[in-house]
Amino acid sequence: MCLLALGILLGILQPSSGQFPRACASSESLLRKECCPLWAGDGSPCGELSGRGSCQEILLSRAPLGPQFPFTGVDDREDWPAVFYNRTCQCNSNFMGSNCGECRFGFSGPNCANRRMLMRRSIFQLSNREKNKFLAYLNLAKHTPSQDYVIASGTYAQMNNGSTPMFRNINVYDLFVWMHYYVSHDTLLGGSSVWRDIDFAHEAPGFLPWHRLFLLLWEHEIQKITGDENFTIPYWDWRDAEGCDVCTDELMGGRHPTNSQLLSPASFFSSWQVICSLSEEYNSRQALCNATNEGPILRNPGNHDKTRTPRLPSSAEVEFCLTWTQYESGSMDKLANFSFRNTLEGFANPQTGIANMSQSSLHNALHIYMNGSMSQVQGSANDPIFILHHAFVDSIFEQWLRRHRPLREVYPVANAPIGHNREYYMVPFIPLYRNGEFFTPSRELGYDYEYLADPVDSFQDFLMPYLEQARQIWQWLVGAAVVGGIITALITGLIVLGCRKKRRGSTAETQPLLMESEDDHNLSYQSHL
Repeated sequence: MCLLALGILLGILQPSSGQFPRACASSESLLRKECCPLWAGDGSPCGELSGRGSCQEILLSRAPLGPQFPFTGVDDREDWPAVFYNRTCQCNSNFMGSNCGECRFGFSGPNCANRRMLMRRSIFQLSNREKNKFLAYLNLAKHTPSQDYVIASGTYAQMNNGSTPMFRNINVYDLFVWMHYYVSHDTLLGGSSVWRDIDFAHEAPGFLPWHRLFLLLWEHEIQKITGDENFTIPYWDWRDAEGCDVCTDELMGGRHPTNSQLLSPASFFSSWQVICSLSEEYNSRQALCNATNEGPILRNPGNHDKTRTPRLPSSAEVEFCLTWTQYESGSMDKLANFSFRNTLEGFANPQTGIANMSQSSLHNALHIYMNGSMSQVQGSANDPIFILHHAFVDSIFEQWLRRHRPLREVYPVANAPIGHNREYYMVPFIPLYRNGEFFTPSRELGYDYEYLADPVDSFQDFLMPYLEQARQIWQWLVGAAVVGGIITALITGLIVLGCRKKRRGSTAETQPLLMESEDDHNLSYQSHL
């Protein structure tokens, strides 16, 4: 009944933020290289008639790239999204979305003028009702077709440079699985050749900002398909855990009783099918993942290569990682030493900060430990534990931002691996977002973590909606105060005048001094009030 009730809400969906907007998946849009959908509110591209945005040429970063990718013009993701579109919606003020029909993160209301702050909480702090709701939302997303976005099932060249579009429908959950695949897949060079040393979301500076945006968009999509505007992603604090605490049938699925690689049939995640997990097959066919079902979720936590990952990360390792003052260093890839990003991502020793390709720690350790679908980069988002894990990784990023308070200029503007410079548009998101935009504290994006929240900040968050409303009507409040003051002064004057006349007409015998003093005291108190 819960899923049925949630499903009824699908008819009122609005455009979302994801991959290729359905409105731009036609040969006409591809040949014009323009993606500026109409906003239903006024029927104009990008809501231009209402001042929401306008259709403009994209401004690409021309900063030099690192040496890791020695090719040019062979990958559709280069200079994203210029291969597909060179004109998109540029939104004004607090508007966002492929057609500027939504509110920027941290804002709400019909005109996106209301600030809001949401709180992400530990999955173990949720009530049973909240846990069940979260699981129901996940299952709903897995079985709800995306109304606004499609995925590319072929490269731009395979689409005959746009004249033969190749796009497919996909459900909401798998849309994000596919995006995580697309951003990290190998470059197809033709024949049987591929280039593996490329990733637009991992092994470089963009790792943390990219996943921060990814989670925000996923959270935003769940809020819309369920109508639950206050929904937030829970996190799993895995520090010092002795095993997979969330691998139970009450949460993310327990172990199968007879096959240790599968999930328990008591969990509905056992019926989920994965996509985009056969990277070598796609490479051999020089094809993209087309979201065909490829079998059940695989997970065998703890039965992994313990020489690479001896155990789950400790609190001490996380704390040591947070001491690094440099966000990025050296080659700005997985060989970087003394880099907060590389240490947190798990390519550097969490006790020394020195890059070590033979070990997988912190973020990477969780993926290796799960020993299944989550352990292969391109298809790792198939396992819903991915969301809980990356929410906690994001919270560690947030701790670092609050502790060191870096300026945005700390994020490298040039010479990072392809896709990772500060002003590079993040693949494969449309509308467009730059890496540097999400190198910023979470509270500026409208969310916080319960275990990081300051009580003073929480009280301010409670007051924020009321202060925002007061800000919008302050002229009326001031006017009302002035009018009220004038009326109070007139009434006070009349009372004073009446009392004086009364005293002049009375004798000392009928008007005792004690009573006169009380009247004067009361009058003064009222005037002050």
